[in-house]
Amino acid sequence: MNLLSARDERRAPGGEFMAEAKGFRMPWAAISILILGSFMAYLDSSIVNVAIPTLRSAFAVGADEVEWVITAYLLVCGVAVPVSGYLIDRFGSKFMYIFCLGVFTLGSGLCSIAWSNSALVFFRVIQAMGGGMMIPVSMSMIRIMVPRSEMGMALGVWGLSAMGGPALGPTLGGYLVVNFGWPWIFTINIPIGLTTIFLSMFLLEETPRGKGLRFDLPGFLLISSAAFTLLLALSKGQEKGWNSLFIVDLLIYSVFGLVLFIIWEWKNPQPLIDLRLLKNRTYFVSLMAVSLSNIAMYSVIYLIPIYVQSVRGLTPLQSGMLTMPSAIATALMMPVSGRLVDRFGAMPLCIVGFAAAGYYSYQLHTLSYSCDLNELRWMLVKRSLGLGLAMMPMSTVGMKTIPRYLASRASALNNLLRQISGSFGIALATYVMMQRQAYHEVRLGDTLTWSSYAALDAIARLKAVMVTQLGVPPAQALFAAKAALGSILAREAAIAGIDDAMLLAASIFFMIIPLGLFMGKKAVSAEARLQAKRFKPPAYLSEEWVRRLQR
Repeated sequence: MNLLSARDERRAPGGEFMAEAKGFRMPWAAISILILGSFMAYLDSSIVNVAIPTLRSAFAVGADEVEWVITAYLLVCGVAVPVSGYLIDRFGSKFMYIFCLGVFTLGSGLCSIAWSNSALVFFRVIQAMGGGMMIPVSMSMIRIMVPRSEMGMALGVWGLSAMGGPALGPTLGGYLVVNFGWPWIFTINIPIGLTTIFLSMFLLEETPRGKGLRFDLPGFLLISSAAFTLLLALSKGQEKGWNSLFIVDLLIYSVFGLVLFIIWEWKNPQPLIDLRLLKNRTYFVSLMAVSLSNIAMYSVIYLIPIYVQSVRGLTPLQSGMLTMPSAIATALMMPVSGRLVDRFGAMPLCIVGFAAAGYYSYQLHTLSYSCDLNELRWMLVKRSLGLGLAMMPMSTVGMKTIPRYLASRASALNNLLRQISGSFGIALATYVMMQRQAYHEVRLGDTLTWSSYAALDAIARLKAVMVTQLGVPPAQALFAAKAALGSILAREAAIAGIDDAMLLAASIFFMIIPLGLFMGKKAVSAEARLQAKRFKPPAYLSEEWVRRLQR
């Protein structure tokens, strides 16, 4: 099966060859194969979370040790993403996709037979080496498969994996752990992975291999170490303390590593990540919008389970069932927004979508202990419809302006920023929530004085209930009443901290709206023509492939 369908060509006003939409047939079979692989990689970023208590009991280790099962996967994904662009160009996209599937499936099988926490962490590293690269590889293959005029629909459908995987992870993980045991959260990947590898051999076409490409080892060491230290700092900042020497050292190293990487790559004739792509205004604005939306989205994704589990007492499985409809709404909206962006452009979709996401995120700052959970569920669904309408178009228009032979490098940069911004969003939400919770605890504590009629009345009522209904002696009842009132105060402070963090997420969504003004359909087309003139096809491409990639 050919990645690129035969199409009639016409000479575009900018001088480059553009393909007529008429006659193109979407390669749905190949896209489905790419969705399967990406879905598994996204699924395993969240499916393990719900199994952490079970793993602690199974391996008899502390919370800090078992958390490395999650952290190791996150860190290695961040290291693997930057090199994916070079590996695609050097060894071909089909080979790399099958290789990533094989490594991921092997890592999953090894995880399922892990005999200790250390072994599981090591096997998760192997799994992440395949899973981390699988997502940028599949995204770049779609850019090669599908012409610019149809890419919105293709990436919209592919986005089902990006939203469905993380959303289904906690629910599916909880079901498997309860009914079959923790190894099955990894075993489930084996038949899917092997099937996808087999189908990939027949349904995907190989792209040219750049045998003369030189590997940028200094660039890889700089960006991988910078990404590793930054992600480690973001994941451990709240635990170790943001002012601790360990976290400060990590942040300083990541900044210096990034600066040295930029200097090196700018002068390198064969860079690991072509930073000239950032001169593309549409792609640059797209990266900014995608990063900001990821920060806001992951902030809410992180805060809602804390509210419903820690405050309202729901189990992880019940929490997953509460948030699943919103993830499904986003996933189903993505193909719709993909079709709309091909027809109307990204600007109206981004403005309307992010305005809706910001509005309903703002509504979440009214959460309370008595909030109706069904009302919360539908509020999350309406917020997610806005996200589904805006997020994929914003990402798609950036990739549309990238010449197809640079899709691998652009996809690597895009996914690296997604990885970092998601982690930053969780760290930022945690920091704001904890700081505001401490503030509200002090503020509410100041009201609990012996001169406060409300506080004295609440203590008296609680004491009366304990004495008359529970039979607690008066002296002990008074002490218990004070403790209960303190618990209520801590609970309300926690809710207020979550509400304040929701305001931050809403503010970020509103900040993205002006960026949509740069995404008009004519501006995107003009930028695509400009980039086609700026970049020359690599020397290892044959004339036939150059013609195909210019269509």
